[in-house]
Amino acid sequence: MNLMDWFQKGIPADVYIENMKENKERVKQIQSSFQIQKDEAAFLTGLQTEQLKVIVLTEDWCGDAMLNVPILLEIARHAGMEVRFLYRDQNLELMDQYLTNGTSRAIPIFIFMNEQGEEKAVWGPRAQELQELVNSKRSSLPPLDHEEFADRQKEMYKELQEAYLTKRELWQEVYRSIKTSLAERLF
Repeated sequence: MNLMDWFQKGIPADVYIENMKENKERVKQIQSSFQIQKDEAAFLTGLQTEQLKVIVLTEDWCGDAMLNVPILLEIARHAGMEVRFLYRDQNLELMDQYLTNGTSRAIPIFIFMNEQGEEKAVWGPRAQELQELVNSKRSSLPPLDHEEFADRQKEMYKELQEAYLTKRELWQEVYRSIKTSLAERLF
C-alpha cells in the first residue's frame, strides 16, 4: 500500500476522538485551550498552499498522543489539512516503516504528505524538550527488576500526564517542534 491508500484507510479526526476510551476528555481539554499565536499567520498560510494531508499513527491510551494530537489538529484546522488516524497496533506494516531510532514503535507519528501521496515530512513521537523531560524522569526510576519499579513508573506517568495537561509551555514546545519539522522540509 502507498501512503494515499493508508490515508484512505484512516479514521477522520472527529470519529477518532469520539470513539476514544481513555484520553478523550484530556484531548478535548487541550484542544479547546491551545491557541496558535496570531503572528503565526504567514506560516499557516504557507501550509495552506501545500494542501497537506496527515496520517497519525497512534493509540488511544498514549500520553504523548494525548498532548500532541490536539496541537496537530489545531495546526490542521488553521492550515486546511485533512487528518486521518490509524491505530498503531492494527497497522504494524506502516508503523514499522516509521520506527523511532530504527527499533521502537513509539507513537504518535505524524506523516505529512502532499495531494499525490508523497511523504513531505514526518514528526514524532515527541518534541525534544519533552523527550528531555521524560528522560529526566526515567533516570530517577529504580532498575526494572526492582520491587518498586512498577509503582514508581505509574507515578512517573501520572506526573507526566499532569504536566502535559497543565504546562502550556510544553504545548508551545510541541507546536514549535512540529512547525520546525514542517518548515525544514517544505520551505
